[in-house]
Formats: sequence, C-alpha cells, structure tokens
Amino acid sequence: MAIDETRVFKPINIALLTISDTRTAADDTSGDILAGLITGKGHRLITRAIERDDVERLVVRLNNWIDDPEIDAIISTGGTGLTGRDITPEALDRVKEKDIPGFGELFRWLSYQTIGTSTVQSRACAVLSRGTYIFALPGSNGAVKDGWNGILNEQLDSRNRPCNFIELMPRLREI
Repeated sequence: MAIDETRVFKPINIALLTISDTRTAADDTSGDILAGLITGKGHRLITRAIERDDVERLVVRLNNWIDDPEIDAIISTGGTGLTGRDITPEALDRVKEKDIPGFGELFRWLSYQTIGTSTVQSRACAVLSRGTYIFALPGSNGAVKDGWNGILNEQLDSRNRPCNFIELMPRLREI
C-alpha cells in the first residue's frame, strides 16, 4: 500500500460543504483545513458552502452538486454526531445509490487512536450517488485531519496501490 511514483497524479474536482447552524466563513476552521488539504494535494476545489443543519436544504444542495458534471466528489464536515440537529447521514440516505461502509469503519478505527472510545459517537460515512462520491466527516479539526490524512489523501490519489477511488470513476455509472 503505497503511492506509485511512476503513475500520473490525476486531480479531481471537489466540492466542500460545511454543515452547521453556527459556523460562518469567518470561523469555519475545519472547512479551512479541508480546503487547504484538498488544494495542497493538487485537487481542484470547485465550490465551497456552509449549509444549516436542515435535511431538506442539505438534500437540495447535494442533488445540485451531484448533478453538476464539474464535481467528482463532495466532502462535508459536520452534522455526523448524535444530537437532534445532526442530520448529515439522514440527508445522505436520501440521495445515495450505494453505501461505502468501509469508509466509516476505517474512520472510526483511525479516530480511536486519538480520541479513544468517544469515536463511537461519530456517524462519519460515505456514499456514492449518480457517479459522485460523498464523504461525510465530523466537524472537528482533528476529525477532518484524521479523515483526510488517514483515508482520503490516499484513496483520492490515482497513484495509490493496490487500488483507489479515482480509478473507479470511469465505471461508476455502469448499469
């Protein structure tokens, strides 16, 4: 499991969504961290938004981005906890075609290394919808770093061996 430097890096177009009732562009630190990690890797940050914890609004935003041919993946931060306002997984359930269960499982295993059993309160998840990947990370700075550095950095790198999400993209809409 390593980056094969003989292969060409293929950047993708990513939309970044912060889901929060309290964050603004001025204090969206987890979104800022993710934006820096995405562009630092060489991917294109196509759009970025903050959306309130409202299932209907979130579903509309996700569907618009899923249907945008310029967006290959959506990464969200926030709304994956257990409180009444945490609705990100429920919104993803309404737009998904397939779950990517290994993402949440691996995220919680990685998170356990830093926060211990508190990781059981995370509902980090990933889905596939109409050829677009959607990755939902918790809203903390540590969680977005864990999710990016421990999973997405490699899986969104076309050079990662033995396999990666990028090489599957041409076949995601197969019937």
